[in-house]
Amino acid sequence: MSPPIGNRAAQEAFAAALHKGALHHAWLLAGPEGIGKARFAEAAALRLLAEAAAPAGLPPGLDVPAGHPTRTLIDGGVHPDLRILRRLLKDPDKPGDYARSITIKQVRDLWGMFATKPALSPRRVVIIDAIDDVERPGASNALLKNLEEPPPGTIFLLVSHAPGRLLPTIRSRTRLLRLEPLTDAQVAEVLSAEMPDASDAERAELVRLAEGSPGRALGFAGLQLGAIDAALETIAHTGDRSNAERLRLARQLAPKTAQARYEAFLDRAPAFLARRAPDLRGPALQAALDAQGEARHLAATARALTLDPQATVFEMAGLVARLAGFESAR
Repeated sequence: MSPPIGNRAAQEAFAAALHKGALHHAWLLAGPEGIGKARFAEAAALRLLAEAAAPAGLPPGLDVPAGHPTRTLIDGGVHPDLRILRRLLKDPDKPGDYARSITIKQVRDLWGMFATKPALSPRRVVIIDAIDDVERPGASNALLKNLEEPPPGTIFLLVSHAPGRLLPTIRSRTRLLRLEPLTDAQVAEVLSAEMPDASDAERAELVRLAEGSPGRALGFAGLQLGAIDAALETIAHTGDRSNAERLRLARQLAPKTAQARYEAFLDRAPAFLARRAPDLRGPALQAALDAQGEARHLAATARALTLDPQATVFEMAGLVARLAGFESAR
């Protein structure tokens, strides 16, 4: 396990708190989804446990060398003083089909560990990935009790994509550490490590689509998003008065087998409109911003209410088609 890529300032801030003995018992690792917050939490947990157990020979920062006994245990998934809470799979035979939330049972299962002392050092670490997924109100309240009266030696690392939506009582008991989107070069570095067999052209396209989020880029891999963007370009340029392009795109993205591409489309269409807006002026700019706002609302509603994908794609493409009337305003 190597140190996380990017967010050097956050790494230095955490390491400084650790080495100065100013370590808060609960950290809120906040930032956009897919930028490596969970990876940061895992690296921080490794360093916390390694320093508590065998600090000799550790380099500065968050790195822990290969061969360190703590790293060996964590890499093997058998460290007794590390617990990671995530949404559970509904069915082990269906990868990607996760429960809606981290349940109260998962949180309460921590209490047995808290009733004993850490096994290998004075410290234990609990990662919750993500705190946004913790079931309300039961699981949130159960966790809050632990944050209010932390068990001795326990450090909580709470990953959050939207800290503003958390209970104020949880936010007030944590130290906020904000992580930022990665640079294109850093995203490319992550993709090179995660997709060594991909072509340079494919990785370059994914970097463009990532918007600073390697997780987003990896989620787009293999989805042929270039074809979706090309369809949006055609619709924006021509207005698609016959509805032929809209119908074709809607039919492509409607089947269950195309769910991942459909989800990507719900992200791509509002972003497409947002990228076009700065090229416009006056009423055309306002109209484009209105279309982008409607597109974002439609995407959120489609996910929340599970709207019909074919109808949603058709309607979303209609918002993009409005751009055809703005060409003269460029």
